[in-house]
Amino acid sequence: MTSNDDYILEILENVGLITREQAVTARQTAVAEDEAIMEVLARETGVSKTDMLKTLAAQFGMEMISLQGMEIPTEVRDMVPADVAQRYKVIPVFKNDNVLTVAMGDPLDVDTLDGLRYVLKTNVEGVVALPEEVEKAIANYYGRATGAVEGMLQEITEGTLALPEEVQQQLVADADVSESDAPIIKLVSLIIMEAFRSRASDIHLEPMAKKFRVRYRIDGVLHEVDSPPKRLQSAILSRVKIMANMSIAEKRVPQDGRIQINVMGRDLDLRVSSIPTNHGESIVMRILDKAGIALGLPQLGFFADDQQVFERLIGLSDGIILVTGPTGSGKTTTLYACLNTINKPDRKIITVEDPVEYQMSGINQVQVRAEIGMTFAAALRSILRQAPNIIMIGEIRDLETAEIAVNASLTGHLVFSTLHTNDAPSAVTRLIDIGVKPFLVASSTRAIMAQRLVRKICDKCKEPYEPKESELRLLGPAAKHLAQAQLFHGKGCPDCTFTGYRGRMGIYEIFQIDDQVRHLIFEKVGAAELRARARELGMRTLREDGLRKVVAGLTTLEEVLRVTMGDAD
Repeated sequence: MTSNDDYILEILENVGLITREQAVTARQTAVAEDEAIMEVLARETGVSKTDMLKTLAAQFGMEMISLQGMEIPTEVRDMVPADVAQRYKVIPVFKNDNVLTVAMGDPLDVDTLDGLRYVLKTNVEGVVALPEEVEKAIANYYGRATGAVEGMLQEITEGTLALPEEVQQQLVADADVSESDAPIIKLVSLIIMEAFRSRASDIHLEPMAKKFRVRYRIDGVLHEVDSPPKRLQSAILSRVKIMANMSIAEKRVPQDGRIQINVMGRDLDLRVSSIPTNHGESIVMRILDKAGIALGLPQLGFFADDQQVFERLIGLSDGIILVTGPTGSGKTTTLYACLNTINKPDRKIITVEDPVEYQMSGINQVQVRAEIGMTFAAALRSILRQAPNIIMIGEIRDLETAEIAVNASLTGHLVFSTLHTNDAPSAVTRLIDIGVKPFLVASSTRAIMAQRLVRKICDKCKEPYEPKESELRLLGPAAKHLAQAQLFHGKGCPDCTFTGYRGRMGIYEIFQIDDQVRHLIFEKVGAAELRARARELGMRTLREDGLRKVVAGLTTLEEVLRVTMGDAD
């Protein structure tokens, strides 16, 4: 129960829609079953949700409308981006002069209108509609992803769910499941397929206090979809854990697993991670599309000059090449693209990864298993006896791994690895901080590349626009590069689910180590001095490379500012 629920009961009792006894009973049921108060009232008193909403709307001077059969003009719908409509659970219905009217399912949610006025920078008024009508309208007008789970639940409830062939095959394989389990199997399978259709990289199943939240990460940004009822939480999580070969009896400690599934003719691996939280186990499924990793350097987003530099670097016979950036910045994809480029029959390539995310043809891949002593360092010591030409280490995490990597590079091997640092020069000081001697860092490291991922403008709805003054202010002196440029953004269309973006690309900062830089490293200078020297050598910062791609019409100024806020000099 919330204070809003008490307020609803008080209003409905005062106008005579419910009695005092009904209010008390409904309050007790809502608390016991963790259910919305209006759902309880509609079920137990027979008062329709429409009558209740009309009464509540009148208390706030709002009108109650029906969205059934209503056609919303395109120019009105386009005033509210998809992510805003989904986040605030509203649908724009009409515009009069400078006032936009939106339909909402909860007349007591006064913060929604204030939030919309701030986000949309326009006057917003509200009308009330049935919540299910609002959700259906959002799904119809803003694309499939929002209404996907709602549709699944509706069809499961009615027993009319039409299943794709791959799910039918899975149900045959699970012939021993009971009839009551079948809807959950259908729902989980369809959640996975809908995520794949939506180009999601992750599926997040998150138990909250009063809801079970499902979110998809699309182009690096989380989008909430309609959530299954809280009562299905345990069954859904158990089904995922069974598919991932995880223990459903153990709910107190984190677990990891994998799911292999064929979706729309594509073989997918799902890396599954569970962790206990206050309200149940939170599960994240990382979707690994085997076809999506077969990339070359051009597909990563390099401009021709940077690609030429990087191709020369990965063609060296020895040394260390590091890729740096935070989690989710595309480092692993870049390393795989490097290996794809240099994977030739006359070279032996061995990787040490935790975990092995993608199976690559022609490459020997070693899985780290710390529980049996197969650490990065132990694996590296062994694979050096396999006489490889090229070694890829998933991540340098400690001194022992770093020293073996350095020694391998000094004995004629080309070593690729990653580090978690904000920019390229900081990787040098990071290696020294974990204990590698400066002269070893200086003599072994050939180049360090920092990277970030930015969303690409959707080609279908790309249009010119003028940047905001606040954006240009944030750029500072760098704004002069955009003085004469024509900038673009995505207006929003069904193809990009009205976000204005479709797909991602990298922005890069390539720090080449020359003799003068080696001398500075040997002298143990700080990252700031190394960065200054790198700039003298012509290194572009992440922000400068991003601005080049803004000018080229590939991404937006807003995206570059979002991922490079701390990178400006």
